[in-house]
Amino acid sequence: MYKVNEIFYSLQGEGFHAGTPAVFVRFSGCNLRCHFCDTQHQEGRIMSSQEIVDEINKYPLAPLVVLTGGEPSLFINEAFVDELKQKTKKTIAIETNGTRPLPANLDWVTLSPKTAFAGGDLFPCVVKRCDELKVVCLGQDLSQYDDIEAQHRFLQPCFCENEVQRQSNMKVCVEAVMQNPGWRLSLQIHRVLNIP
Repeated sequence: MYKVNEIFYSLQGEGFHAGTPAVFVRFSGCNLRCHFCDTQHQEGRIMSSQEIVDEINKYPLAPLVVLTGGEPSLFINEAFVDELKQKTKKTIAIETNGTRPLPANLDWVTLSPKTAFAGGDLFPCVVKRCDELKVVCLGQDLSQYDDIEAQHRFLQPCFCENEVQRQSNMKVCVEAVMQNPGWRLSLQIHRVLNIP
């Protein structure tokens, strides 16, 4: 049984798969307490793996399933990922803070370590290999991520409601990418388009 905050169909809004239709399975619960988190961890309903599969299969055109949260690695294992693959025939991706080992049978790993932030530094990042490293940028020293092996590296400005701070975060992020060309800018296009 799994505590799920929501399951919905939309476009991936950030990182390598930005613009790709995807079914998002957002789990409730996280082992970190990042101040910018947008998930209501106390909300959610208990679902079986079959109920999750049934919800995903309501969207047959989506090529991608994104396990997100919260922190999905608190809940999933290889058997769960195998079941999703077999019963949905979709690519299974995860967005993780990297504080826990991951099932080896995931198709795509997006690692978004939060060790640079108060509340995000409760546990160390133990995942050292990923398909995509996506870092929320607030001007931190990027050398702390040098030991992570990633095919793609993205910096993403921290979103906040305050317009002045949001613009400042964007400026810092753009400058960081320009000074570190091994990284690419990732924008949250779902916020720009005002879609879920």
